[in-house]
Amino acid sequence: METKPLTAPSANAAAVRAGPLTNDAGSTMGPRVGASVVLLGTIITTLGISWDVQWHKMVGPDTFFTLPHLLLYSGSAIAGIASLVMVLMATSAQRAGHPMPRTVGGPPIRLLGGTFTAPFGYLMAGVGAALFLLYGLADLWWHSIYGFDAVLNSPSHIALFLSISITMLGSVAIFAAARDQRWGQLGIVLAIPILITFAPITTNAFANLSLPIDPTIVGIIFFSSLLLIMGAGILRRPGGAIAIAAALGILQAFLWWFSPWAAVTYAAAVGLPLRDGLAPQPPDLPSAIPMFLLVAAVVEALFWMIRTRGLNARKVMPLVGGVTGLIVADTLPLQQVLTDPTASFSAATVAVIGVAGILFGLLAGFLAARFITMLRALAPDPKEV
Repeated sequence: METKPLTAPSANAAAVRAGPLTNDAGSTMGPRVGASVVLLGTIITTLGISWDVQWHKMVGPDTFFTLPHLLLYSGSAIAGIASLVMVLMATSAQRAGHPMPRTVGGPPIRLLGGTFTAPFGYLMAGVGAALFLLYGLADLWWHSIYGFDAVLNSPSHIALFLSISITMLGSVAIFAAARDQRWGQLGIVLAIPILITFAPITTNAFANLSLPIDPTIVGIIFFSSLLLIMGAGILRRPGGAIAIAAALGILQAFLWWFSPWAAVTYAAAVGLPLRDGLAPQPPDLPSAIPMFLLVAAVVEALFWMIRTRGLNARKVMPLVGGVTGLIVADTLPLQQVLTDPTASFSAATVAVIGVAGILFGLLAGFLAARFITMLRALAPDPKEV
């Protein structure tokens, strides 16, 4: 009698139970729209923070209710509402006996004793958006007590930045769960650069400490290395790191034009003059984005060795991170000198930045290997099971 070998349950068994949800273009419309709207919210938030930072530099006075702030809060609200809708859809499907597959935002999380079913990615994005709106009220209270402030490292601002970062990380998780589909891969290529742009802002929390190196520089090195490696590792496709770096370059170029233009146009619209004595300097947020990350994408060669020679990724990843961190660190001073006529770096400063690049790059590579495993586990690829 012929027997068939027993096999482990398919990683997409939930997708089978869900029936046509993932079998045709129409059935995937809901997941694609939900993920795209969350991504749109993070893009709007990124435009808002870049505009707001440039507004404070070029104009100064504002209130809680300005157009840059409106972009910030509306972007978070859009991502939060989209996440809530997807949670309600998942809850409804679960109750009907047709739970959404793990490719829709990751594994379901039961909330409030099973009252709600929330896909992991949408839960993270929604919690971040809810915290952002909550801390927005705290920021309004802060300004009502202490008045106008133009610093990034006030407690309410840091809380806002952390909550936005959680929403952006949730967006990455949503697309990572759908990485076997073209729209999921494209989403990763777009979501990772947004987080690379925003994540270093949180390091302003350490700005008042006496440190041998600017914490923002450390943040740029660490987060850009970590997220570039993480995105390429999630995709596991040739050219993944290059695609992410190219998307980051396009985003940087757009913000470079948009931020000063929006600040000047809005100031003219509300009748406020620009600050006296403005020097010809590059826009603050775009100029902090690593301009030469495309050079760091040479680590594609190391990814190729991992794929083709069966190397232990967890052992090689710190090396990948060290190389990436060193490249980012060594090109940051060059980037500042090329774009800012007032910038200058001593040899000692460049050396310190280079050492920081290696150390924080190694850490980034070590952590990236763990995060890649976690994010790919949100929806295992049937080909890898």
